[in-house]
Amino acid sequence: MKATQTTVRRRLFVALIIGTFLFIALIIRLGFVQIWLGPELSGKAEDSWRRNIPFAAKRGEILDRNGVQLAYNISSPTVMAIPAQIKDAKSVAAQLASALQLNEEALLKQITQRQLIVRIQPGGRKITQEKAQEIRSLNLPGIVVAEDNKRYYPFGQLAAHILGFTGIDNQGLTGIELKYDKPLTGLGGSISFLADAAGRQMPNSTDAYVKPRDGMNLQLTVDSHIQSVLERELDQAMVKYQAEHAIAIVMDPNNGEILAMGGRPGYDPGSFREFPKESYDRNLPIWMTYEPGSTFKIITLAAALEEKKVNLNESFYDPGYIEVAGARLRCWKRGGHGSETFLQVVENSCNPGFVVMGQRLGKEKLFDYISKFGFGTKTGIDLGGEENGIMFKMSRVGPVELATTAFGQGVSVTPIQQITAVSAAINGGKLFKPFVARGWYQPGSSQMIDQVQPELVRQVISEATSKQVRETLESVVANGTGRNAFIEGYRVGGKTGTAQKVVNGRYSATDHIVSFIGFAPADDPKIVVYAAVDNPQGLQFGGLIAAPLVKSIMEDTLRYMQVPERKDQMEKKYVYGDTRLVEVPNVIGMSITDIYENLNSNFLLAKSGVGSYVVNQVPKAGAKLEQGSTIRIYLSDTAPPPQESN
Repeated sequence: MKATQTTVRRRLFVALIIGTFLFIALIIRLGFVQIWLGPELSGKAEDSWRRNIPFAAKRGEILDRNGVQLAYNISSPTVMAIPAQIKDAKSVAAQLASALQLNEEALLKQITQRQLIVRIQPGGRKITQEKAQEIRSLNLPGIVVAEDNKRYYPFGQLAAHILGFTGIDNQGLTGIELKYDKPLTGLGGSISFLADAAGRQMPNSTDAYVKPRDGMNLQLTVDSHIQSVLERELDQAMVKYQAEHAIAIVMDPNNGEILAMGGRPGYDPGSFREFPKESYDRNLPIWMTYEPGSTFKIITLAAALEEKKVNLNESFYDPGYIEVAGARLRCWKRGGHGSETFLQVVENSCNPGFVVMGQRLGKEKLFDYISKFGFGTKTGIDLGGEENGIMFKMSRVGPVELATTAFGQGVSVTPIQQITAVSAAINGGKLFKPFVARGWYQPGSSQMIDQVQPELVRQVISEATSKQVRETLESVVANGTGRNAFIEGYRVGGKTGTAQKVVNGRYSATDHIVSFIGFAPADDPKIVVYAAVDNPQGLQFGGLIAAPLVKSIMEDTLRYMQVPERKDQMEKKYVYGDTRLVEVPNVIGMSITDIYENLNSNFLLAKSGVGSYVVNQVPKAGAKLEQGSTIRIYLSDTAPPPQESN
């Protein structure tokens, strides 16, 4: 049946309606895409065309407590290639290889990779400004010299184990650099441009710059002057005693701040790859564990005094050994110390006397105090690589283990645990968490925005007991085994330590770690100093090796800190072999004849000038010098005016 004209018209009308509807829908869809989705799609298209050349933010500086820069950045550009923009790769490779002194074939492989951007490495990373300018002057297509920087440590090895170092991308790898890597790093920036599929920059397009956010500056508790004193003494000890290792720490006992800390062998963080891995991979003051020896007796003493298990005036007899569960534990002195008080037990570092203190405490009490003083767990210092130390499990503590622990044998501790615990014993009984980060600064600002507060862990002993401990340890330095740490004009307390090393599971008869821990002034401690020397050659006693080392650090530090001298100091007890200190007399106004009679044989004389009268002298009257020291006098023919009497 043929369709009528009316039917055809109807069909055409329907088709027209449907076509119109579809056309309108298409227009609406196109409008939606253009108007509503246009910005989003344009952005996605631009993102697909955009190429970024990243560059790092300026890493934050690390400063000492006085604002001295210990680590900062110096400009050190990096060479990058955009392979799609390189037309003559062989020519570019030849010129660039010559400038960077690289292998041309290897460089050609790098710049022809199917990547958007290639860093030329290793020779193109962190180059000098002069080399960067040379490469820029070549005007090589597709080669970009991007701003970059590298870490610089101006004092070389100073505080290296605290600071740590960074890698090729300025990322923290060890020490403070690693611990606080994120706030020091900041946020990187970039320069971006539009490029086609081949990587060629689009004509009439503009570059976009994203500004980096520089890292924050970190101030440490460390004092660079005290640190230099400490490291000077460590270097001298290593040379003088041909030791395997040497360690020292200076701490403020009243808040846990580390004023200086170091170990030897050392390394330079700016060129760490030139040193053996063990030199930079181990922070000895917080990593090394060993039996502490007699410095640990301070903990036993503090616990016994706190629990009133010992009276320092009480008598004790030391035959040179003590029998414990069938084992004979000897004193370091052959034949023993004989009759003595418990104060003298501490002064003489008498092992049998400390065994008795431990026995009176009992294993539960002694090990409870050991735990409260922080042994057996990490101190929590803000540096990586800290060890726990090793304590006896209570189930394995018998009479012998109790006895040996009381005088520092059979347990294993770290130097940072020792100085932290002893600080608590002498600062009023407060155990503080040690720390090295003091506070943060925004880049370019001198206003500290985040200051680290000291963290009190717990009260371990009472103020009264702590005072007793200080006074007892002061007596150790004046009258006992710590005499070589005595400083004229300052009240110094301390304790020696000499511990046998364990070699192949047995105590060595020849290898020792000698140590000393001291503090001053004893009536109001401002610093605590710990030092240990591992396997020194020659006589291996803490009082002979470590005590003088601590004395040197402490004396320089106290004078640098301008700590006033004390007049109520204990007189030093001299024994055979000690160098005596003699007070310098006042010789101003005397004649040459009178001087020789006045000085006796205590001092040597050096003269400056010509004349019959002494008008000045160095050092001044009242100073105390070792016998045989030199006094310089200044002469004139005119007698000086009479001196005022004090």
